[in-house]
Amino acid sequence: MPRIHPTAIVDDRVEMAEDVEIGPYSILEGRMKLGSGTRIRSHAFMQGPLVMGESNQVWPFACIGTAPQTSHFDPDAEGPGTVIGDHNIFREHSSVHRSIHETDPTRLGDHNLFMDSAHAGHDCIIGDHVIMSKGAALGGHVTLENNVIVGGGAMIHQFCRIGRGAMLGGLVGMSRDLMPWFTATAMNVAATINTIGMKRNGHSSEDVNIARWVYRTICRSNLTIEQARQQIETEREHPLVAEYLTFMERSNRPICTATGRAVPRERGSQLST
Repeated sequence: MPRIHPTAIVDDRVEMAEDVEIGPYSILEGRMKLGSGTRIRSHAFMQGPLVMGESNQVWPFACIGTAPQTSHFDPDAEGPGTVIGDHNIFREHSSVHRSIHETDPTRLGDHNLFMDSAHAGHDCIIGDHVIMSKGAALGGHVTLENNVIVGGGAMIHQFCRIGRGAMLGGLVGMSRDLMPWFTATAMNVAATINTIGMKRNGHSSEDVNIARWVYRTICRSNLTIEQARQQIETEREHPLVAEYLTFMERSNRPICTATGRAVPRERGSQLST
């Protein structure tokens, strides 16, 4: 039988596995399904429609499945809600907003970590093994592929796509699409590749060299994106190259390169981009 603290408020429409735990003063409102091993700690607030898989953890003051922060959305409208996989952790004050659409939910995969105050806006699609560091924020409709790391305080503009294994440094802003395994170190500036992340995820030295070649072709060869794409196309038979090309073909926003928006230094000077 689920362990529900007597001070918790749980909607009659909430379905949960037998071993779910709900802590003091938590509020679960609306239609909801909670999988086995899920633990909701004290003072959490969750709204349906929400489907949450197994072994998830929701820490105090996290808000999951709440209404989008947009002036024209009726906060009482349910829509398709939020779908969350297994083994996710939502730390204190983190938040995930439900979908604004009529058919497709906000969707998170498995083994993701939302640190303190991390936020995902409505209609985001987040893969597996993603780390959202403290204070990181995603605008609506952002897509994060597997193994992405978003640094503390980093922010990603609406409708951007961040490729598999990419990394954003702390306080970085992104309004472009960031290619798989690229690393952003300033506003829309891809300064290098995530070599350590590639090795940790089982990529060979050949794969790392391929990623470096793609990075140099796009970011260091003084080619247009289309010219770079045509050059990369010559090695499409390599699976990693094919992944890069597919990412470029699906991008609806500009691709992030090594030349981005200038960031002011102290005394009014600017970083060279």
